[in-house]
Amino acid sequence: MIDNNLIKGFDEDKDDSLKFYLEKVDEVDNCIIVNLNGYIDTYNSSYFQKQIEKIINAGYIRIIFSCYNLNYVSSTGIGYFTEFLKSVKSSGGDVVLVNIQPKVLEVFQLLGFAQFFTFKENIKEATVYIQKEIAQGNSVFPKIVSCPVCSNNLKATKEGRFRCSGCKSIIAIDSKGDVTLG
Repeated sequence: MIDNNLIKGFDEDKDDSLKFYLEKVDEVDNCIIVNLNGYIDTYNSSYFQKQIEKIINAGYIRIIFSCYNLNYVSSTGIGYFTEFLKSVKSSGGDVVLVNIQPKVLEVFQLLGFAQFFTFKENIKEATVYIQKEIAQGNSVFPKIVSCPVCSNNLKATKEGRFRCSGCKSIIAIDSKGDVTLG
């Protein structure tokens, strides 16, 4: 159920270019869904930052961003997503993006930030992912791994498939941090 009153004073500031709709995830402690509607550009990115900081300061360290109605994100906006990820990771939390539009995902990929984030198809998948991360204790990542082809060291922040910056080989890193060719 959408309830922006979850965060005291959350709706005090407004910007017509970006709207927020908050939902608490009852199955997971300190978890919130942030439904984004509009766009994030250079002009409204400080508003975006201020609103998400209110959420983090209220104790929500597991943030699911529903991006179905997010039409555009500038590099400045992606920089703030990265700040939020760093902030909540240091407290044992995470950021998951769901229902992301292809053109928004492309900006993450072009800027090289997609590898740091977890993308899921829907809220249910994101919730299951976060519950699994909590159960595992997030103890494996981040981890420095060696490319099996060129021995180049890479920092893995999560499981998945990655391209080695040295030899360009595709490597796969599983949930235990084990590395195989991709």
